[in-house]
Formats: sequence, C-alpha cells, structure tokens
Amino acid sequence: MAHRWKNDLTRADATPYAAFMNRRQLMGGALGLGLIGAAGAARAAEELVPNSWEDITQYNNYYEFGTRKDDPARNAHTLTTSPWTVKIDGLVDNPGDYSMAQILDAMTIEERIYRFRCVEAWSMVIPWNGFELADLLTMAGVQDGAKYVAFETALRPDEMPGVSYPVLDWPYVEGLRLDEAMHPLTMMATGIYGKTIPNQNGAPMRLVVPWKYGFKSIKSIVRITLTEDEPPTSWNKANAREYGFYSNVNPEVDHPRWSQASERLVGGGLFARRQPTLMFNGYADEVASLYEGMDLSKFI
Repeated sequence: MAHRWKNDLTRADATPYAAFMNRRQLMGGALGLGLIGAAGAARAAEELVPNSWEDITQYNNYYEFGTRKDDPARNAHTLTTSPWTVKIDGLVDNPGDYSMAQILDAMTIEERIYRFRCVEAWSMVIPWNGFELADLLTMAGVQDGAKYVAFETALRPDEMPGVSYPVLDWPYVEGLRLDEAMHPLTMMATGIYGKTIPNQNGAPMRLVVPWKYGFKSIKSIVRITLTEDEPPTSWNKANAREYGFYSNVNPEVDHPRWSQASERLVGGGLFARRQPTLMFNGYADEVASLYEGMDLSKFI
C-alpha cells in the first residue's frame, strides 16, 4: 500500500522499547515528585538503563485489569486474545462478526512511526505495526448516512478483574467523526516494534489516532459501529468538564488541573527539560483542515 501521509520521524526518534514498556514506572516516580514524564527520546538510549522484562512490564494503565500500576501486567495474561472476533455493524453494507484472521488477511500491515501524547502531559515516539482504519471501513462498506464511528473494548468480567469496580462505566467506549476515522493517519495497530502488542497494551488490535490524546486510542476492540449520531465516550461520560469528545492535542487549552503547553518525553531521566507541546501533536499540516471553522478552545 502506498503511503498517503507525510512522516518526519525515523527509528532514531522512537522511544526505546524498554522505555515504552517502562513508561508507567517512570510516571509513578515522576508524579511522586510533582513531575510528569521523562527525557527526550534522542538521549534515552544513553541515559536509561533498561530493567529486566519483569520490571519493565509491571507498570501500565488498563483499568479493566486493575487501577494499580502493576495490576495490568499481573492480570492481563488472563485475557484470551485468540481467537478474537470484531463485530462491525450499523450503517455498513457488510455487517458481521469478523475474525482477526479475516481482517489481517485482507489488510496490508506496515510500520508507522508516530508521536504519542498522553493527556497527562508526557509523550513518546512509537513504531506501530498495523493498517489504516479506512481500509477496514471500506471493506465493511460505509453507507451514506454514517457520520461517526463508535468503538467498544472487550468486557469480560471472568478475565478482567478491574471491571468489578465502578472506575468507569464499562465497557470502555470511544468514537471518532467519520472523516477523522477515514483519515490516512488513523490506524489500527496490531504490533509495536515489530512485536505483537502485549495484552496490557491493547492486544490483539487497538486504535491509534496520533493527533489526539492517548485515551482516544481505545484498546482490545471487539465492536465497531457506524452511526449517524455522535457516540458516547468513556472519559467524557465520567467527567465531561475535563474530557471532551474530540480530545485533540492543543497546547493552548489546558486540562483543568494542569497545563498542556509543554510535555516531557519518556525515555531518559526524571529531570529532563520539558519541550513545547505541538498543535495537533505535530500533525497540524495533515489534520487542521478537519476542524476548519471550529472553536478549538470550545470543542475539546
């Protein structure tokens, strides 16, 4: 498949694999010091001494497996990721339950190196493996009345101990406008660094929307629905004041509890210099036209 997007990042910019997997351990220490994030990826390989595999997979954020940072790594092995079926329904020509094998057989897998910006004001650069969401939606056959795409995470109480607590209104749900979903930057990731995504990171398939805050990139997807109406999203339902439907990266609109004007790259030390947050996470040239005429301070 020919690339239809501009990429200014290379493998040299990518957050080291160990640092990516260890980002929650870094965050735990940073938050304790009143900081968020860590150092630039360019120096990360020199400054960060990787822990063992056991150490670097102990911290993550996947509330379905618990709210403590070591809960997902300890509990996510219970998630059965094969076989896996994704229901595609709503305003599509070819609704049905698609197995991961069917999906992967029909898609072209490629590597995309993207910036990743968390709403907590830390960031990284990640080499994802996957395919454009537009290709999957085209396979399903988008009907004329569709304006939004809704996504749903697996809800398996017998495999996900965290859902026994009302942290969020389960199952986790997210949504995009159709033009956002069909944009060539939007992808479905099935791998990281050429490796299968670990369960705690969203196996077997997750959404990646690089110009939006990370919580929009829903994990372990089991349902995709094309709809005329704007779908509900989990964090917006939980706290509409802090989390809007769009959730575009915007340095000029602060989170109610912290500034979004700058960020820290995961990968190097807790005292690395902050860098300015880029509008649309650095993808303004590609996506700003999607929001022409909108008040971006209002449509958070």
